[in-house]
Amino acid sequence: MIDGVVKGVRGLLAITRTVAAICLISSVAINFANIIGRYFFSVSIPWAEEIMLFLMVGCVFTGCCAVAWEGRQIRMDVVVNMLPPTLRELANLLSELVMIAAAIAVTVFAWPVIKDLAAFDERSQAANFPLVIPQSMLPIGYSLMGLLVAIRLIVRWRRDANGAGDAGTSH
Repeated sequence: MIDGVVKGVRGLLAITRTVAAICLISSVAINFANIIGRYFFSVSIPWAEEIMLFLMVGCVFTGCCAVAWEGRQIRMDVVVNMLPPTLRELANLLSELVMIAAAIAVTVFAWPVIKDLAAFDERSQAANFPLVIPQSMLPIGYSLMGLLVAIRLIVRWRRDANGAGDAGTSH
């Protein structure tokens, strides 16, 4: 079962990495087109800055999923690495649990804002783009981060538990 979950996570990560790459490439393409227009034709794209900002938000909050799965999110590594091994493991676990709690809190507090943006059809000024889309990337990204950290902890715990019971066997 754990292998199936890990396979599912790999599929999810492939999707989120692809979305992040598309957002980044699109942002660069819009910026390039805007530069060409501005310097060669004396005309800039009025909505370019806004859409590039939204694309970067999408890139960050979909790309963060791989960071969470790999356990490379921001933490106080300098302090933690100076601790004895047992306390280091406890501090790392606490850090992961705080990450999950923060992801839950951000998602819960962002949801009413997302609902209001959708209900009132709020749009950006220059591009007339629905604000619910870039704003929803924040709770989506944090939800996926929290979920992936939780899955990583469970997978590690299950593998450690199976490894302790199967002393001398290869994994």
